[in-house]
Amino acid sequence: MAKSVTAEEETRTRARTRRAILEAAVRVFGDNPKAPLSEVAEAAGVARSTLQRYFPERADLTCALGDYADELVREATERARTTEGTALEAFSRLVAEYFALQRVIMLAFGNEDHTEPPSEEECGPADLAVFDLVERGHEEGTIDPRITPLWAQQLLWAGLYAGWSYVAVARVPAYEALNMCLLSLVKAVSREQA
Repeated sequence: MAKSVTAEEETRTRARTRRAILEAAVRVFGDNPKAPLSEVAEAAGVARSTLQRYFPERADLTCALGDYADELVREATERARTTEGTALEAFSRLVAEYFALQRVIMLAFGNEDHTEPPSEEECGPADLAVFDLVERGHEEGTIDPRITPLWAQQLLWAGLYAGWSYVAVARVPAYEALNMCLLSLVKAVSREQA
């Protein structure tokens, strides 16, 4: 029995170390995408050899950032409680939760080609939660029925990007950009505009 506890503790320690490296990579690469891995290791508080045990090549770390971003989006979606309250209330909570993920989202997905709609296999739980939220909004009459789930999803990410950019371009605090983002996105999907 003591061995399974030790193995469990080791697994938790590995998970914490991995997450610390990923969080450090978001900070370091967010400031300088070409930063050396030694800076990531230093920011994570681990030796370079430890970082290399988890991510032998830079490409491994970069790829893991995509998975990490997906994980953070799933966690944010859960915190937004997309099945509670009206669909518009849930949509507002979702925008606020996603807004805080700017650095990791831009690092992981900022250079992807989004000209093709996602296939069903590419839609994860967070995507499906947005689609369900919009369909629920159609049924309850709070979201304009002309707004398709896929359009709402695209609009959500475009609005978030605009909000993130607004912070830098207008030199305003993040909360102000979030308020503008919420105002714009909720108005865009609201049934009241129909």
